[in-house]
Amino acid sequence: MINIKSAKEIEKIKTACKHTGTILNELGDFIKPGMTTKDVDEYIDKRIADAGMTPTFKGYGGFPAAACISVNEVVIHGIPGNRVINEGDIVSVDMGSTFQGYVSDAARTYAVGRVSKEAERLIEAAREGFFAALEYCRAGSKVSDISHAVQKKIEEYGYGIVRDYTGHGMGRVLHEDPQIPNYGKPGRGATLRSGMTIAIEPMITEGSELVKTLDDGWTVVTIDGKNAAHYENSVLITDDEPVVMTLV
Repeated sequence: MINIKSAKEIEKIKTACKHTGTILNELGDFIKPGMTTKDVDEYIDKRIADAGMTPTFKGYGGFPAAACISVNEVVIHGIPGNRVINEGDIVSVDMGSTFQGYVSDAARTYAVGRVSKEAERLIEAAREGFFAALEYCRAGSKVSDISHAVQKKIEEYGYGIVRDYTGHGMGRVLHEDPQIPNYGKPGRGATLRSGMTIAIEPMITEGSELVKTLDDGWTVVTIDGKNAAHYENSVLITDDEPVVMTLV
């Protein structure tokens, strides 16, 4: 069932989203070579707690950390730990803050120091996939209009689109209806309505679109070991322009 949020609910979701967006902005300067992924997670956890909020991801489905931190070939759901971040790596951070029971969800991929031109282009493509989809985030559009826009843009870049994981509704809980794939033909699926809150998240690969989950049950990696990138925002659907709530 698709949840239409009330004005009061939307304000709480926006508060959660603003804090998540602020932290993601800070990480561009915070993440440095020599840090571990656990160092990054501890920073995020503290920043959320300092605002009187809770980490949306911690404990969700048993996930053990405040954020998913995924380096290079790790697409999503990387568990923070002792992996050292090196110059030239790309690091995807997927996180959320919860405010008075309402959640946020967003992700960015960061270049650590000097990275290859191909890595820069991959990060750019994930971001551009999101903004291509944003044009269809208004009441009356179909869910698959978003999906098709992402697919078209990513295929223009020549990258793989991860098909096993999708965007989704969000707000009252982290994953709500509808599911929003990053591929598909336009004009299908649920009709977007004012008051919907959704997460759009292109997850793309430099090589094969095929992925696998490691033995920890969480970490999703590219099948060929090539880099992946992830860009996500929480979006409010209105009768006019969409509101990107995690972009601050």
